[in-house]
Amino acid sequence: MPRADAQRNYDRLLTVAETAFREHGIDAPLERIARSAGVAVGTLYGHFPNRRTLLGALLRERNEALFELGDRLLAESADDALERWVRAVTEHAAAYQGLAAELVGGADDEASELHASCVRMMRIGEDLVARARAAATIRPDVRGEDVFALMNAAAWLRGAGSAAEADRIVDFALAGMRP
Repeated sequence: MPRADAQRNYDRLLTVAETAFREHGIDAPLERIARSAGVAVGTLYGHFPNRRTLLGALLRERNEALFELGDRLLAESADDALERWVRAVTEHAAAYQGLAAELVGGADDEASELHASCVRMMRIGEDLVARARAAATIRPDVRGEDVFALMNAAAWLRGAGSAAEADRIVDFALAGMRP
């Protein structure tokens, strides 16, 4: 169990990083985060050796909630499950400006702290696509990779500041996937 002061520093770093990433995107300077949390940059790196580790810690609870939703959707009717998943992941990946691109990078980098979560998101999406194809609620040529690309593009657009445009793109793409 960590010492009380170490746990306070860890918690304070997460709180400050959450604010910094929301306000300035995931490229917010880690040194500024440490300073705002009232700790030395070495303390930040002691808890979070790199930016992806910090992101992984910030996203852990949100990822788990997203995975629980995915598991529920996989157990429900295929009717609107894929659409609900696309919208949930798009919103999730737009939590911070630049996060969508980081998640794409994490999916491709097995050494990344984000890799397992990204792979799990993609697997749920692929399973939902397969179920939707089997239920004939989407065209047979729609692939999981297509849906993943849609979610990341929409998340990027949403993160850049246009939730309405992101929703519009998702609406168009989902309509185009239907038979």
